This record gives sequence, C-alpha cells and structure tokens, in this order.
Amino acid sequence: MKISATEEKPTRIGAFAAKTELSKLLRQTRAGKRFIITQRGVPVAELRPIERTAPDSQRKRGDMKGKIWVAEDFCEPIEEMREYMG
Repeated sequence: MKISATEEKPTRIGAFAAKTELSKLLRQTRAGKRFIITQRGVPVAELRPIERTAPDSQRKRGDMKGKIWVAEDFCEPIEEMREYMG
C-alpha cells in the first residue's frame, strides 16, 4: 500500500490496513499527515499529529530563575540527625 504525504485532506484507511501499517502511518503523522481510520467503511477514529507547545528540549537555561528558592542553611547538618551520623 502506497501512502502519499502530500494530501491536505485526511486519508481514509481501514482498521486492518492501519494495524499492519502502523509504523509507516506514525512516521507520516509525525510529518503532519492525518488519517481517518474506518471499520467496514465507517469512520471511527482520526490519527493526527499532536499539538506541542514548548517541548522540553527547547527549554532555556535559567528559565526557572526567580521561581526556586534555596535556604541559606540548605547544606548545614540537621540537628535531629546528628545522633544518626556518628
């Protein structure tokens, strides 16, 4: 089965074909293609790319500045733990 990635309108595909071609469909979906999955010619689902806002890979260094606070005594020993620390 040849699946073209140039169409804008979702391509209809049967459930059995979608199951056997899932890896190929996912690659094309990642590239922006949409599919309508049918059972006996009746549309039952849509396979489409998810909308991503800001992927974690695009986070910038320092973007949490001012949102995290660390106490001055953060690295100091805890008095209640002294007896366990020898």
